[in-house]
Amino acid sequence: MIPSPGVRCLLMALLFSVVLAAGCNRPEQPALPVSSSAAPSVPVTGDSLVEGTIGEASTLIPLLATDSSSHAVAGQIYNGLVKYDKNLNIVGDLAKSIDISKDGLTITFHLHQGVKWHDGAPFTAKDVLYTYNVTIDPKTPTAYAEDFKQVKSITAPDELTIRVTYESPFAPALASWGVNILPAHLLEGKDITKSPLARSPIGTGPYRFKEWVTSQKIVLEANKEYFEGRPFIDRYIYRIIPDSSTMYMELKAGAIDLMTLTPVQYARQTTAKSFTDRFNKYRYPSSGYLYMGYNLRHPLFGDKRIRQALTAAINKDELIQGVLFGMGQKAHGPIVPGRWAYNPSVKDIGYDPKHAAELLAQAGWKEKNSDGILVKDGKPFKFTILTNQGNQQRLMTAQIVQQRLRGVGIDVKIRIVEWAAFLKEFVNKGNFEVVMLAWGTSQDPDMYDIWHSSKNKPGELNFIGYNNAEVDRLLIEGRSTFDIEKRKRAYFRIQEILAEEQPYTFLYVPDSLPVVSARIRGVEPAPAGIGHNQIFWYVPKNEQVYK
Repeated sequence: MIPSPGVRCLLMALLFSVVLAAGCNRPEQPALPVSSSAAPSVPVTGDSLVEGTIGEASTLIPLLATDSSSHAVAGQIYNGLVKYDKNLNIVGDLAKSIDISKDGLTITFHLHQGVKWHDGAPFTAKDVLYTYNVTIDPKTPTAYAEDFKQVKSITAPDELTIRVTYESPFAPALASWGVNILPAHLLEGKDITKSPLARSPIGTGPYRFKEWVTSQKIVLEANKEYFEGRPFIDRYIYRIIPDSSTMYMELKAGAIDLMTLTPVQYARQTTAKSFTDRFNKYRYPSSGYLYMGYNLRHPLFGDKRIRQALTAAINKDELIQGVLFGMGQKAHGPIVPGRWAYNPSVKDIGYDPKHAAELLAQAGWKEKNSDGILVKDGKPFKFTILTNQGNQQRLMTAQIVQQRLRGVGIDVKIRIVEWAAFLKEFVNKGNFEVVMLAWGTSQDPDMYDIWHSSKNKPGELNFIGYNNAEVDRLLIEGRSTFDIEKRKRAYFRIQEILAEEQPYTFLYVPDSLPVVSARIRGVEPAPAGIGHNQIFWYVPKNEQVYK
């Protein structure tokens, strides 16, 4: 959900993007190569950075995108009014300064002067007004309008000032202005869904769009007029490689510079000196969690006892050890451990196959056929787990889950679908039984767009169709006050309800395992991950490989 930079990370973490993952407190950085560590180097321009990505972008108009691949690229091209700094504090981005009224209801953004769009047009308050208006326009097919619907009024006293007023307290208000600002001079008065900017965007960000070769790569070039200073690295290239093993081979061959390692790659395939001399790898808790989401419109999953039974039949410790090699922790709900809104007392459903069988029997699934599969009214208990192509970690998780559920009499199939089709044809349309996916969690615990019953239309983020009146009320309470204790009570209770109802089986919170070529200097691990200072990354002249 992108109006806020925190929620922007949520979408990008669908694939646990290495660059913007949050929560860095266990960095592991091997020594740099001897050739580059002997003496400090001075930042210089030049070279390219090639990042491997499993999924291809769907559109480069971020307002219309619901996938992490699109938002990863858009994050290089566009800016918001605010962003998170390396310590996860909200600071100005296109806004050079911010004034907030004592009651918290009015925010005044003072914009940087001299910022230009990539086509040379000046950035002004008009662009912010357009972005606001197009977002709340009911004709715009976006999942991200809700935060802006809380705005009472928005005005531009002059070309470099935006004043936003809210009717009542809205806790995510400031963070919501991390939304990518769009160019009014190219979009106003036109149908945004038909804009050529979807394939050739114009932004204000550190990199300009150059080329998109479908199913192969997206090429960006350094914005030499970027208001924060041009990036040192001349080109940022996203190579689309829909298989993590193939991507790792490309990394070792020197064809890519940045990717997310799988746990087995991190633990067993990257420890030799021949690798650590060439690459720096990092490890820190991610801000995301993996889950199985049940289509609650499907008759099989309407009874919460069924969902509780499925969770009870799954050994999360086995997943963490077998899939993550111990590099992660169990997920109990939608807020990861360590956040102020995390409820440490929430009662999760532990691994207990006997209890799972009891719950299934209570729901009417008592008899088994000759194949050992539960049967009710002549129909076997079977369903398909749908997940995306190229993510070996999810496939292994699904396979272990499949085995455990077979043990209690449930026949599970696994279907792997290419990323763009997975989103467009299945997730966005609610065309699935069970999905295995990942969310990231925002620094602000607001979860309205995922869990509120009003957000279950096609293309929105409550695609499982969850509907709970108390959760709806608590979501509104949690975002409608600045009182941290009141907010905490609301989110603590939401976690209790979700633990009871199990609309998801929350599986685990993996560690982020990014790896970067050692020739890339300036990488600085921080609570915001490794990508917070990306414009300052550079390659010494004698190590540059791309001209």
